Amino acid sequence: MVPLVRLRAERGPWKLARTAFKAGAVVFPFALMITPAFAQSAATYPARPLRMIIPAGPGGGVDTVARLVGAQLATALGQPVTMDNRPGAGTILASELTAKSPPDGHTLLMVTSSHAINAGIHRNLRYDPVEDFSAIGFAATLPFVLVIHPSVPAKSVRDLIALARQHPEKLYFSSAGAGSGTHLAFELFAALAKINVVHVPYKGGSTALVDLAGGHVQLMFSNIINCMPYVRNKRLIALGISTPKTSPLFPGLPAVAESGLPGYEADTWYGVLAPARVPADTVIRLNREINAILRAPEVREKLSTQGAQVADGAVSTPEEFAALLRREIHKWGKVTSRLKLQLQ
Repeated sequence: MVPLVRLRAERGPWKLARTAFKAGAVVFPFALMITPAFAQSAATYPARPLRMIIPAGPGGGVDTVARLVGAQLATALGQPVTMDNRPGAGTILASELTAKSPPDGHTLLMVTSSHAINAGIHRNLRYDPVEDFSAIGFAATLPFVLVIHPSVPAKSVRDLIALARQHPEKLYFSSAGAGSGTHLAFELFAALAKINVVHVPYKGGSTALVDLAGGHVQLMFSNIINCMPYVRNKRLIALGISTPKTSPLFPGLPAVAESGLPGYEADTWYGVLAPARVPADTVIRLNREINAILRAPEVREKLSTQGAQVADGAVSTPEEFAALLRREIHKWGKVTSRLKLQLQ
């Protein structure tokens, strides 16, 4: 049974249901009784084509993952899945559009980790990043790689931390912009390592990498696909990967957590959300179909070409994805609060 992600009203039976959810109770059957307008059986779903909202323009990582999953989902459900690219406001536009859509399972959002980061950065979001959504399923993760310029005298994560402690505010790290995943990944690293480094934000990860390779800055957490060519031609040195364990995407590269900074973990992730109060049987079916799609060898291979990897059961149910979303909001909220990085 799938937990209800949002019960909006503050009075009457809604309040009881919301309290039950916070206490860990299963409340979906109750929700279905009091929202009959959206009740539907798995046998009649889907009744029409689906829409997959993508929080970025065509061609990027999230767009690629959404189109790959959407094409397979159309075959599994027997209905077309239309891709709806809605870039803007750091994925906020797409999230808001999804939250306000009918909760009938015909509107889906391929969400990224920016959805969790935005919860800490923006004080006046017009939606609740957890309670206004139904968690459907986790799709994949895309690790970051800690890369340094060859002029930096460090051969490991441990060396780098020692160097930064010896020379506070003398090392500069680049990012794809203030509040971006690459920015917060390094801020989390710096906080756990107890080092003081200087942030240099850029208008995109590619530009940040170019200046890193040129020696204008010394450090960066980069998208694995973007930095790979620089590492191969020795313009940059890779010290560690941001996942808790070594990754098949970068054989031989140790995890940051295993090579100098225990407990460190940061990545870009992708998952599927829908508006709150989607019927339970619809959530279950969508989750089952998406998990089956991600198990297919050809899908896994295509994801790997984008630097992404399937979670392999670590987060497979809607409940587990909802729990991950709450953990991510808490983790990045602490980082943005420490940085006083808040926008209207």
